[in-house]
Amino acid sequence: MKTKNSKTRILIECAMMVALSTVLGMMVVYEAPYGGSVTLFSLVPMLLIAFRHGTKWGFAASFVYSVINLILGLKNLAYIPTPEGIIACIFLDYIVAFTLIGTAGLFKNMRIVKNDNLNFVLNTTIGTLVATGLRFVCHVVSGAVIWYSLTKLWYPDDPTHIVNQYGPWLYSVIYNLTFTGPEVVLTLLATPVLRKLLDIVDRRRR
Repeated sequence: MKTKNSKTRILIECAMMVALSTVLGMMVVYEAPYGGSVTLFSLVPMLLIAFRHGTKWGFAASFVYSVINLILGLKNLAYIPTPEGIIACIFLDYIVAFTLIGTAGLFKNMRIVKNDNLNFVLNTTIGTLVATGLRFVCHVVSGAVIWYSLTKLWYPDDPTHIVNQYGPWLYSVIYNLTFTGPEVVLTLLATPVLRKLLDIVDRRRR
């Protein structure tokens, strides 16, 4: 009975965190011109699930969040002319990119240094960097394979435009850094603090 109650509690927590991430994702600080945005800590709830309950729950919650993101971003698929490109975009920009946030759970118990407080900050920071880094890689691949050629069609005669100055991979790295970079910084600032606060709350409940 205790195990069942525990799973139910985690399931409810996951549902609440997915809802919170969705709401925070709508609070856009900066929107890039061809897709992608800096949001108000939208990845933090998903990272907290992974750090608190491990990869199984982290992947599950992040997958649900990825599907919601896909539904909210369906209009972006209208720019892609081929079925293959649409499928690639669905996976690279949504399903895989956001589900991989669950990888942060791999670092929840990582022991790096002996000091508990410093270790807590380090494994949270590393886990966050790895998870958001994997998301960045997915967007870079999508940008180089799908969006680069499309953007060149939109700006064929503008030599000053970034898409005409660099090849597909460098273009994609630069473009995606414009929004994932600030988002990662905000996420790194918030995640350790909120994870610590939730751990304190959990201890007081016991």
